[in-house]
This record gives sequence, C-alpha cells and structure tokens, in this order.
Amino acid sequence: MTGSSQTTPVIEKIDLPSDIMEDDRLWKVIVWNDPINLMTYVTWVLQRLFGYSREKAHALMMEVHTQGKAVVASGEREKVELDAYRLHEYGLWATIEQD
Repeated sequence: MTGSSQTTPVIEKIDLPSDIMEDDRLWKVIVWNDPINLMTYVTWVLQRLFGYSREKAHALMMEVHTQGKAVVASGEREKVELDAYRLHEYGLWATIEQD
C-alpha cells in the first residue's frame, strides 16, 4: 500500500423529536392575584427579586391586582423555574408556562 486513503466526513441532518425542540422556546413566569399579600409587599418583592424600578414593579402589581395575573419574567426553563421558586419563598402565587 503506497497511497493514503482519505474520506470526507458526511454531515447528515437529524430530525429531533418535537418535545426536544420545544424546550428551546422561551418560558414565562406568571404571578397570580391572591387574597393574602398586600399590594405594597408584592411591589417590594418584584423590586427585590428582579431589580425592577418601583414604577415597573408597581405597574406589574397593578396588572396582577386588576387582571388577576401578570407575566413578571421570561427566559429559559431553568431560569424561570428558579424565579417561580423564589417567588414562592416570598409567599407569592406563581406558575410557569411556555411562551
């Protein structure tokens, strides 16, 4: 054998199942209105956890109060799961869902 044999790699497209592809979509954190927490407390929590200005936190709290819920954050699933957990630690009702 005097010659060298070289092969060119072939890249083939793989179709991923749709449930794997869905994980790439953004998720959102929803805070729900509740009969327990004061509006000033909800505003304070949103400022503390997300670094929102008083005005933005107040606007989100008013949306929760008047509409029953508000999207307070979004991002990848792991991030929003942590955000919802932290909101729960402060006693707020929060859920996540895909955007």
